[in-house]
Amino acid sequence: MIMQAWALAWTHSQKGFEHVDKVDKPKRFYKQAAAAPVEGGYSVELDGRQIKTPAKATLTLPTEALAKAVAKEWAEQGETLDLQAMTLTRLANVAIDRTPETRADLASELARYAGTDLTCYLADAPSALRERQDAAWRPWREWVGKELGVVLVPVIGLMASPQPPASLDAVRAHALNLDDFRLTALVWACNLLGSAVLALAVERGALTAPDALNASIVDEDWQIEQWGADEEAMQVRTTRARDAAALQLWFEALS
Repeated sequence: MIMQAWALAWTHSQKGFEHVDKVDKPKRFYKQAAAAPVEGGYSVELDGRQIKTPAKATLTLPTEALAKAVAKEWAEQGETLDLQAMTLTRLANVAIDRTPETRADLASELARYAGTDLTCYLADAPSALRERQDAAWRPWREWVGKELGVVLVPVIGLMASPQPPASLDAVRAHALNLDDFRLTALVWACNLLGSAVLALAVERGALTAPDALNASIVDEDWQIEQWGADEEAMQVRTTRARDAAALQLWFEALS
């Protein structure tokens, strides 16, 4: 087996996923990356040898499509490995190493997001912003209520309003019913989007991750229109767009 030239882990906290890079831009140490069938799924091989997760487990994916997508991520690396950009590999590491031990915590985290969901907080002013928020978010609040029984009550302003306990229980139950790979991506989507509602719509295939990201940044777009955007903020948006594209690929490959 390959001795990894890097270690990368995501740990779970109440605030979400925190990534830790143990090695900064290691040199590429392989020529080819490919998916290969193994017991229980498909592995990713570098020069014909299976790679390991940070916890030393074989990186085994549940579908050939996802294994091929992860392998492509490795194949497209340059002379050094851009670990931050290897979103699929990072998700796979978490799904294998961390999620099995923390499923209940992740389900509770998702329910906490739903309790103060982005899509439920409409601006008290200006009215034009509130109308834009409502147009972007109302359809998905209605969707999650109809499809998953998660009925959330919107409010105007920033004052927190308790959501129905039955709805939060429904979010938690849905999360616990998912396999480790879908659950990992669902909670990560929630952190990326700031919304359990939008994340659930992406996980169920009702909304694409890029479109969900656009819906999640209605307020940001409004501020940019009013005051302009600085370079750092636009770089952050570029990274988030890259991650949203990877998230969409993840769920499509799982299906």
